[in-house]
Amino acid sequence: MLDFIQQLVSGVALGCVYGLIALGVVLIYKTTEVVNFAQGDLMMLGGFFAYTFIGVLGLNYWVGFVLAVGGMALIGMLVERLLVRPILGYPQFAIVMATIGLGFFLRSIAGMIWGTDDLKIETPFSDGVLRIGDLVLAHDKLSVIVATLILCLVLYLFFNKTRLGTAMRGTSENMLAAYYMGIPVKRVVSLVWAISAMVAGCAGVLLAPITFIHSNVGLALGLASFPAAVLGGFGSIPGAVVGGVIIGVLQTLAGFYMPEGWKSVFPFIILLAVLLLKPEGLFGALGRKKV
Repeated sequence: MLDFIQQLVSGVALGCVYGLIALGVVLIYKTTEVVNFAQGDLMMLGGFFAYTFIGVLGLNYWVGFVLAVGGMALIGMLVERLLVRPILGYPQFAIVMATIGLGFFLRSIAGMIWGTDDLKIETPFSDGVLRIGDLVLAHDKLSVIVATLILCLVLYLFFNKTRLGTAMRGTSENMLAAYYMGIPVKRVVSLVWAISAMVAGCAGVLLAPITFIHSNVGLALGLASFPAAVLGGFGSIPGAVVGGVIIGVLQTLAGFYMPEGWKSVFPFIILLAVLLLKPEGLFGALGRKKV
């Protein structure tokens, strides 16, 4: 039972990272109907930014965290302005290939700047543990769970209690109607990309104490986050986080209780099952669209 609980907590922590990556994918898709296959690589870049500020420059962890997330906001706006905006209106396949190419570009740049060695960030939670009887839970994993809950609460309040968040929700529902109502759609879309990159950056910084940072970590976690988005319902923001947690828990338990090799493919087995049995996901809704 102790092993099960420890694996469960580890799975929830991993699932929170999946959920944050999937959350960024869903935010962009709801606003622009663009599927960003480079979201995992943006997470990787956020982790390297944090390593630079904290591990190389020696800044305080919280200062480095804020600077890394702020830097990712600028990267997100830059990607939207230089890569995505010029090709909006092109066939969906062109946009998909552009984001895949962006992922390759970011991985190559990260390898050239930071190298290919595994890197790790020391955090205030790296060595602490919580003991409950014989149960030992690492502070770094608990910090990921708590930080994800706080971030989800902040995003909920932003999207539901602020004028800018309302404008973003209106743009995601109907971009043309939002434009006619006076909403600066281009600026809103740019801010959505910035928020999505910031969420990815948060995931990268939170992941750093759990695992190592390297140039290919975003590819593996980014691919595993798509089953999370589909499971939760691809257009559902809370569904992305719930789907990520479910995927993380099931994947971790599969790696512990099942033969070697099942852990890496388990998210995609779940993806196929969801597409066959419930393609709209847990919180999504089936819709029809004229094409």
